[in-house]
Amino acid sequence: MADTTQAIAPGSAATEHGFVRAIGLFDGTMIVVGSMIGSGIFIVAADISRQTGSAGGLLLTWILTGLLTIAAALSYGELAALFPHAGGQYVYLREAYSPLWGFLYGWTLFLVIQTGTIAAVAVGFARYLGVLFPAISPQAWIVHPISLGSKYAISLSVQQLVGVLMIVFLTFLNTLGVRLGKLIQNIFTSAKTLSLLGLILLGIFVGRNAGAITENFSHLWAIRNPQTIEPGASFLRSLVPTITAASGAFGLFVAYGVAQVGSLFSADAWNNIGFTAAEVKNPKRDVALSMAFGTIIVITLYCLANFAYLCTLPLVQIQTVADDRVASAALNAIFGPVGAAIMAVAIIISTFGCNNGLILAGARVSYAMARDGLFFRSTGTLNSKGVPGSALIYQGIWITVLVLLRTRRLDAAGGVTYGNLYSDLLDYVVFSVLIFYALTIAGIFVLRAKRPQAERPYRAFGYPFVPLLYIVAAVAIMFVLLFYRTQTAWPGLVIVLLGVPVYLVWSRRTSKTAPAN
Repeated sequence: MADTTQAIAPGSAATEHGFVRAIGLFDGTMIVVGSMIGSGIFIVAADISRQTGSAGGLLLTWILTGLLTIAAALSYGELAALFPHAGGQYVYLREAYSPLWGFLYGWTLFLVIQTGTIAAVAVGFARYLGVLFPAISPQAWIVHPISLGSKYAISLSVQQLVGVLMIVFLTFLNTLGVRLGKLIQNIFTSAKTLSLLGLILLGIFVGRNAGAITENFSHLWAIRNPQTIEPGASFLRSLVPTITAASGAFGLFVAYGVAQVGSLFSADAWNNIGFTAAEVKNPKRDVALSMAFGTIIVITLYCLANFAYLCTLPLVQIQTVADDRVASAALNAIFGPVGAAIMAVAIIISTFGCNNGLILAGARVSYAMARDGLFFRSTGTLNSKGVPGSALIYQGIWITVLVLLRTRRLDAAGGVTYGNLYSDLLDYVVFSVLIFYALTIAGIFVLRAKRPQAERPYRAFGYPFVPLLYIVAAVAIMFVLLFYRTQTAWPGLVIVLLGVPVYLVWSRRTSKTAPAN
């Protein structure tokens, strides 16, 4: 980490010469849509239906997620227009508060948020490819698990290898220029949007099950088989109760708060277009519009997809479906066993396009950090194609490490089971992601006070009420997670706070290497 470059003063516009401004409004919208739609929409409905316990609860959870996400996107638009530079949210936090806050976001994004998501999507791609080609198995070892202490291991299965090859391939393609990256994104996003739309139409019009419709919609708010939600730590059990969605108003509040974890995470990455602002043709207009249009499209599709599930499957089947594969169960009800293969193809397309967008956008944050002297110096340079090639490579290497590392646990019989480290890390940072979103939107208020005369081509929709609504809702969800998902909330804070000493060391080294005025 000693390899640094001269710091750029926060707020400096631009040492962004060399970027190719090739992303138009349609391209930007496709980056938002493609980055948001991964595999979550096809599986998280099962968990949400268990937590809320009702068909109405499943739909309302997605509606609330939609309102929150759209409110955030409409608010971010002001910051995107105010700072149309590479790095997006990293820049917004740096300008609103200080370089430390920008670094903590960029650190967490690189360490877990972006890279962990890409790792999870890559393995999801390989898992569903394995439905079509059974040889792609998590148990087909190339390198058997090697223990790294009692809790961790490293391994290479055929499934992991396919995930790594996907990461390497997409990283390589994105080093060849943003025009190729956006072309891939446009093709695969269009394909998976049509696939999701096809699932919706099939579920509503072809697979409609009169029994399921009667059961789900005649008893829309009837709570059935709700999941017990316990305090997240033993010391909290004397302070907060164990509840279910049937435990009255407080139980519903907690159930919907916990349910937001799956739906908000499935709807995340809408802010990625901000990372690529230096490559957008008209960034002061199109970054904000891409966020708004892309988010509205995805949330509409998500709500309709869950409506389609309820038209096809009884709630109890959604709650108990094997491996939470709700979309596969819906297509199986329509087409029989071939439905699993159809769904696998749809998810393969979806995950490939999702990772292309995430890989393309994520490297721009590392680039911006390096330009401020807060990351490896080489990541702050562009290659001959006008993209941060070194940042893409560093990002790809770390994602590969996350794919190869495993968690190691003993089961009840004394046998060893292996999990995915990135899965645990992503659980940990959901709480932290909400903190950064709330802080960034609060930054609108801060910047209006600090820079009242700054040019604002776009102003946050419904200011101050819409941004404030998001902040209040996000804080409420965070409190629920802090008390009822404590075991994942506090490690997320630790990951963020570990960035503080790293920032102090790196910023001191940067100040030592900066030339005197």
